[in-house]
Amino acid sequence: MATTSCPRCHQLVDNQAITCPYCRTTLKAYGHPGIPLHRATGDEYLCESCTYHADNTCNFPQRPYAKDCTLYDNIDNSQLNLQSQPYTSNLSATVKAWMKRNQALLLILGLLCLCLLIALSAS
Repeated sequence: MATTSCPRCHQLVDNQAITCPYCRTTLKAYGHPGIPLHRATGDEYLCESCTYHADNTCNFPQRPYAKDCTLYDNIDNSQLNLQSQPYTSNLSATVKAWMKRNQALLLILGLLCLCLLIALSAS
C-alpha cells in the first residue's frame, strides 16, 4: 500500500484516499478521485511557482490567488526535468524514433512501391 503524508495533520494516508481519515482534509479533487489536489503552504499562492502561470496558459478562475489546484506544476521541478533529459544527436536514434511514430505511413509507402513493381513487371 502506497502512502503519502497529509498536508494538514502530517499523518500517513493511503494514496487513494480522497479525504484524510484523521483530520478530514480533502486530498483529491472533488469528483475526480484520481487527481491530487495541490495546496499552498503559508501565505504564498500556488500560482507564484506554477509553470502554467509563468507561461500564461493557466485558465483557473482563482488565478493568481489559488491556494489549491489540481493542475499545479512546480516551475523549478519542470526546469530540472528538462535539464535532466538527455539530448540525442544520434542520427540513427532519431530515424528509429521517427519510424516508430510513423509505422502506418511506412506501411502504405511499402504497399505503393509493391504495387508499382507489380504494375511495371506486368507490362
